[in-house]
Amino acid sequence: MTPAPHRSPVRAHSDDLLAFISSAPSPYHAVASAAARLEKAGFRERDATEDWTGTTGGGYVTRGGALIAWYVPEGAPAHTPFRIVGTHTDSPNLRVKPAPDTGTAGWRQIGVEIYGGVPLNTWLDRDLGLSGRLALRGGPDGPRERLVLIDEPLLRVPQLAIHLDRQVNEGALLDRQRHLAPVWALGDPVDGALLRRVAAAIDEDPADVLGWDLMLHDVQPPGYLGAEAEFVVAPRLDNLVSVHAGVTALVDAATGDRPPAYVPVLAAFDHEEVGSVSETGAQSPMLERVLSRSVTARGGSGEDWSRALAGTFCVSADMAHAVHPNYTERHDAGHRPLPNGGPTVKVNTNQRYATDSTGIAVFAAACERAQVAWQPFAVNNAMPCGTSIGPLTAARLGVPTVDVGVAGLSMHSARELCGAQDPAHLSAVLREIMTAG
Repeated sequence: MTPAPHRSPVRAHSDDLLAFISSAPSPYHAVASAAARLEKAGFRERDATEDWTGTTGGGYVTRGGALIAWYVPEGAPAHTPFRIVGTHTDSPNLRVKPAPDTGTAGWRQIGVEIYGGVPLNTWLDRDLGLSGRLALRGGPDGPRERLVLIDEPLLRVPQLAIHLDRQVNEGALLDRQRHLAPVWALGDPVDGALLRRVAAAIDEDPADVLGWDLMLHDVQPPGYLGAEAEFVVAPRLDNLVSVHAGVTALVDAATGDRPPAYVPVLAAFDHEEVGSVSETGAQSPMLERVLSRSVTARGGSGEDWSRALAGTFCVSADMAHAVHPNYTERHDAGHRPLPNGGPTVKVNTNQRYATDSTGIAVFAAACERAQVAWQPFAVNNAMPCGTSIGPLTAARLGVPTVDVGVAGLSMHSARELCGAQDPAHLSAVLREIMTAG
């Protein structure tokens, strides 16, 4: 038998990232996949309604598409500061409406709503599956919840042929209501047809389905691209790259030979792409409550809580813009990150990012320890600037925060690109911050 080729740690990380992305077509699947990895590493889920007194080691809580995980080293005082990595699980996409069965002119279609900042043309002519969760009739404790995944070509948003739109290459104008309804069958619309198809995928009675959160995803698998396979191409790199890097760093911090000097935390929020205003978003008290309870579980007081926050540091990890070779004028000439150039530190004086000089210093020191290069990013003054959970977390907890990310192209597209080396390098730096400062 021919031995398997050796994989470098960097390539092994990217391979694992691709597997993680494939397992996580929705925020709910991302949380389930992250939780499974934490469980394998010895972390245990904490029930928010139960008493946490005396609990140490690795724990996590989940709520919908959000997950908070932490590791309390044995003997850590209640006032031990936190090292937080903040990420988000959601990505821009098309989501199924409450009454989805529609159609016209002999085609059966599905009604969808646009979630987040979607470049609409990237969803045309792709083979699409469905994923998400169903809320099902339950017993005395209330409704049940089941994840659902139809990872096969089921739907398609067909583009108008160029023969019927000769000006398409001058700029396609897509009506968000009329032009994005995917086709999936022929005939007249049938009420409940989609619900029956989805329920059958998990062997449930459609009559037991009380509600759903369903979304479309491209079924083309993630992979590598380039002359030397130096790029990763995949859906949802924004922001599953950071979720995966954070989970990997937290597990490494909890299981490594070097005990962490702090309480490392991963906060993976939902709804960042639409403003983070939800019970599972970064503007909710979810993270604050979990951190506070981890202090009181060790017998800590209000004073211990204040002391812990006073020494806390947060890294907001989200995707960043690499310089686009066809649109260099859209970038600042002195800030043009490239894939595989190391993590990008994002700065904006108007606080669209939370980075300041002290945050840069902490992150740069961690890069030195990890022997990883880093790149600065600032927006072209003539262009609008995106944002992240960084300013929200900094303001809610009152802790210094640095915004960083992996540089990529085609952000928010149905399929994005980043360097194959950068995800592993980001994770290595996050591990250094979680364990050593």
